[in-house]
Amino acid sequence: MEYRIEHDTFGEIQVPADKLWGAQTQRSKQNFKIGGERIPLGVIQAFAHLKKSTAIASHSFGNLSEMKMKAIKTAAEEVIEGKWDEHFPLVVWQTGSGTQSNMNMNEVLANRGNQLLEEWGEEERLHPNDDVNKSQSSNDTFPTALHVAGVIAVEREVLPAIDKLKETLQQKSEDFMDIIKIGRTHLQDATPLTLGQEISGWHRMLEKTHSMLEISVESMKELAIGGTAVGTGLNAPAGFGDKVAEEISKSVGIEFTSAKNKFHALTSYDEVVYTHGALKALAADLMKVANDVRWLASGPRSGIGEITIPENEPGSSIMPGKVNPTQSEALTMVVAQVMGNDATIGFAASQGNFELNVFKPVIIYNFLQSAKLLADGMISFNDNCAVGIEPNREEIDNKVKNSLMLVTALNPYIGYENAAKIAKKAHKEGTTLKEAALSTGLLTEEQFDEYVDPSKMTGSQ
Repeated sequence: MEYRIEHDTFGEIQVPADKLWGAQTQRSKQNFKIGGERIPLGVIQAFAHLKKSTAIASHSFGNLSEMKMKAIKTAAEEVIEGKWDEHFPLVVWQTGSGTQSNMNMNEVLANRGNQLLEEWGEEERLHPNDDVNKSQSSNDTFPTALHVAGVIAVEREVLPAIDKLKETLQQKSEDFMDIIKIGRTHLQDATPLTLGQEISGWHRMLEKTHSMLEISVESMKELAIGGTAVGTGLNAPAGFGDKVAEEISKSVGIEFTSAKNKFHALTSYDEVVYTHGALKALAADLMKVANDVRWLASGPRSGIGEITIPENEPGSSIMPGKVNPTQSEALTMVVAQVMGNDATIGFAASQGNFELNVFKPVIIYNFLQSAKLLADGMISFNDNCAVGIEPNREEIDNKVKNSLMLVTALNPYIGYENAAKIAKKAHKEGTTLKEAALSTGLLTEEQFDEYVDPSKMTGSQ
């Protein structure tokens, strides 16, 4: 491998000749050989939007020449397009402020920008700190990129995925609204409802969590940029944060604002905890839906078997013909990961000591992983399972007919205790509810048929 010599305040260091990063990135790469989890590309792209916007802002304040601004802007747009992904090698497990990732971006944009300036025949050259990082600190750039990346992930990945699954469940609810089935509480038989009503509960869960995410993610649209090192805005012109937020909004296509209090923005991640809490709520609901689906589809002969789901692949290496509810299993594993991520984010966010929280990389790594897993998991579950849910009408009808809890409809006519006697008698003797009721002499066959009508027990929801 060929190398070139780069330098920083620590001195000279060898850097691979074909890479755009510089000395500080190289030192981080060598000093933090921990795990393999890299800073997510979502953060890299958010950083590029930020650096593009800070260059435009610095130029507007007269602090950066037009050609330097153009070079940074062009290089940043190339990063956004994914042209230089391999030049961002740093892992999550680095300085807690994300300083090395900020410098990784500064160095890549400076070196690529200098290539552009040379191609354009310009004599000016970019410095990663003095130009690309002008009026900034890692302490306000990383949280800014963190918020931008998080908002993009929620609004452009998670919410559309919720919508897709929600639409499928809405259609299934409408299609199956007339199919009367037995309800279950405490994993025991309960009174009837329709399959459509049951699925409408799943649909409403997604409606609610969609709304929760929309509300919570608004808080992440306040950006720390302009606070520089400790929140005072040292070395940044007045109004810099507002101008950068305006430019980021244009670049990303989402409205962002400058945080009202930069001291809060640098040291607190309550907005991220809040928003990830909504992701956790979504995960909790998805666990319930996935579990309901696999229980209701259990069988095919010895389970509940009230619905069928698509058969996508063989389920066993030893049992021929076995097919498993794999999409439910994948989705519930996603939920387990998101729950763990929430614990990590909550703890990390609690560690904002004095003017800075130094758990930033692990916070955004877990946040973006949750968003990605939930979005992908919902789309996979929708496309490979939910769209293919169908009722097993024969099994559903048999379970309704054999349910002892239909006796609940008799409460207003013969009282709770008499109704309980009938249910227990039927269960003990292995007879139908009707046979047990008539044998008691408490009501006639005509009365039983009138009172115990499952279609009247489902309400009009």
